[in-house]
Amino acid sequence: MNWQNYLETHQSDFTERLLDFLRIPSISSLPEHAADVRRAGEWVMTQLRNAGMEHVEMMETGGHPVVYADWLHAPGKPTVMIYGHFDVQPVDPIALWESPPFEPVIKNDCVYARGASDDKGNMLAPILALEALLKTEGRLPVNVKCFFEGQEEIGSPTLPAFIAAHKEKFACDFILSADGGQWDETQPALLVGLKGLCALQIDVVGPAYDVHSGLYGGVIQNPIHALAAILASMRSSDGRILVEGFYDDVVPLSEAERAELARVPYDEEEVRRKLNIDAFFGEPGYTPLERAWTRPTLEVNGIWGGFQGEGVKTVLPSEAHAKITCRLVANQRPERIAQLVKAHVESHTPPGVRVKTTILENGALPYLMPADHPGNLAARDVLVEEYGKEPFLARSGGSIPVTAMFLESLGAYTVSFGFALNDERQHSPNEFFRLANFQRGQRAYCKLLYRLAA
Repeated sequence: MNWQNYLETHQSDFTERLLDFLRIPSISSLPEHAADVRRAGEWVMTQLRNAGMEHVEMMETGGHPVVYADWLHAPGKPTVMIYGHFDVQPVDPIALWESPPFEPVIKNDCVYARGASDDKGNMLAPILALEALLKTEGRLPVNVKCFFEGQEEIGSPTLPAFIAAHKEKFACDFILSADGGQWDETQPALLVGLKGLCALQIDVVGPAYDVHSGLYGGVIQNPIHALAAILASMRSSDGRILVEGFYDDVVPLSEAERAELARVPYDEEEVRRKLNIDAFFGEPGYTPLERAWTRPTLEVNGIWGGFQGEGVKTVLPSEAHAKITCRLVANQRPERIAQLVKAHVESHTPPGVRVKTTILENGALPYLMPADHPGNLAARDVLVEEYGKEPFLARSGGSIPVTAMFLESLGAYTVSFGFALNDERQHSPNEFFRLANFQRGQRAYCKLLYRLAA
């Protein structure tokens, strides 16, 4: 029996295993589910041992654990590390689920459960591919390490130090990420860029307490007006960010990259209709897709202060507050951008108020890899074989922090090779994963490992 036959004849068993995996409520953000995250890691270890992988272990990180395994018997061949995560998002609002989120059901050739698409169905596929190859051929075409984590959904907070401390163990030529997806059911995509992130809170304080607006209005500085002035000073009227030095490290788009982005279908009219907006807005000189994928941003995420009940209360508030985040692109560093924003706030604070700017501890580095990286070229060949089409070279406005961590500590790029689709309601009620793509992922990983060996 070859690996193709093995995959075909074991699909019923593989689907049952996926359902077992999905029954574990491994919600990493909720302390009461910490034991379930660990249980999911133990379940993954069982699958890796069953597949024939070696040195399977659960590694402590100071937070939720990492599961490691390897098979290193292909001298002269590349070493690749397969990445994925076994933790999931919370399930609220529970009333919107059509079936219990941890009681998976199959409907219309899709499996519905929390984590089905992000990332349990996706990350189980390469484990089953390894099993098929080892059970039928007794070896793998390349050297393989596995790195499956239990804290991706909370930003992998303990992994930077953990990866750096074990960089010899995790050393590899590059990483294959099973946490990713394709463009749609018929069109493949290769994700080559992700945005980074920094976040800050601005607290503006005026008088010692809320005061009568008739007695003090026009006499002292209103913290809400001061905050509004500070925020307004950060962007021009056409959307360009005015924080000094903000764009200094941004890697500009080449003409070839802009041409590649122009290949990607982006129906501006449909997006406007869906969002019920009259026009797009943002940094001039770029298309909406270029701004979303390749240009940095500064956005106010929340603002509060003063009286907000019904009716009127004639007070001048003592405080006003705002939270802002910046989405970053190569080669911006979150700590530098946060300091630039903090300095801007200090230099643009009106007289009569005191301002405190706090840098929040959830920064992430941006990630960009060469489109012609050997791993991308091999993945491209497999995707063309699977879909019969050239993949789009895509980027994302979102962040997967571990990709930059791997690059920083291991000097290794991460090739996105997942098979989720954007309509599968990741992080939302009624999340699902297409079983056809569950099977496609298994098949594609076998093909990719052989392609990499060549």
